[in-house]
Amino acid sequence: MNRRNFLKAAALSVFGLATNSLWTRMRIPVNAYQYNLNYAPHLDMFRHHAGSNPIDQLNFMADQGFRAFEDNDMRKREVDLQEKMASTMEKRGLQMGVFVAHEIYWQKPNLASGDSKLRSEFLDYIKKAITVAKRVNAKWMTVVPGHVDMRQNMAYQTAHVVESLKQASALLEPHGIVMVLEPLNFRDHPGLFLKESPQAYKVCKAVDSPSCKILFDIYHQQIQEGNLIPNIEQCWDEIGYFQIGDNPGRKEPTTGEINYSNVLKFIHSKGYKGILGMEHGNYSRGREGEMDVIKAYKKVDQFI
Repeated sequence: MNRRNFLKAAALSVFGLATNSLWTRMRIPVNAYQYNLNYAPHLDMFRHHAGSNPIDQLNFMADQGFRAFEDNDMRKREVDLQEKMASTMEKRGLQMGVFVAHEIYWQKPNLASGDSKLRSEFLDYIKKAITVAKRVNAKWMTVVPGHVDMRQNMAYQTAHVVESLKQASALLEPHGIVMVLEPLNFRDHPGLFLKESPQAYKVCKAVDSPSCKILFDIYHQQIQEGNLIPNIEQCWDEIGYFQIGDNPGRKEPTTGEINYSNVLKFIHSKGYKGILGMEHGNYSRGREGEMDVIKAYKKVDQFI
């Protein structure tokens, strides 16, 4: 067979094997890089490479060496899609990270108010979220206690929040599921009850449950308090999960001011085996921007 016919036959063979999946048609060579920590991309982070199908996106993530995945909106997805995503994650060795467990009260108080109806509503969300977590093999779910109650002393509000979280923990503990409380910075989310890692630490100590821990979002805490490594050290025994984003801009590491190589080196040195969610946008658009995200994580992961 001459070279021209060989190349033609090879091309036909490739197209003959292709399915209707965009990811199958555009598949690129597998990246064998082995990350030192479990970074978890989100859906659409690699859409220009993998297409819009969530299953294709999960396969792309796994092929790039990622071992985890998180999806804030998993609770709202159709059951059939949840099951398909869970099956794909299991096959590809992707561990499910957090999803948001409940509707968040961004503008008015719920848990801080002490209102019994709002507490019951929150607990109902937790019960439903447990079902989702078991369906997708999730160990963690995100909880945000909502807005402050401007009519009550902060000490009373804290007591109300702690009581709600104790009741939620009682629901979660039998299933080995952990709600992680996320403090959010005052600039992006003004008026929320939970803002700083020391405050989250105090709340978790008061709840005193293995099912209530801190989601330490490095982006949020760089804005809110800085002093990242000392605060992570102080909170360590109550931290259950991390999320990543550089500042300013909330894009991938290396695009802002945070020394992620040092922060991740410290987290690794503590023996952390959990997930670090990639909760940020891509600095650049398109396929090139997606590859820049992967390159950035390889760069900051080279701390050993």
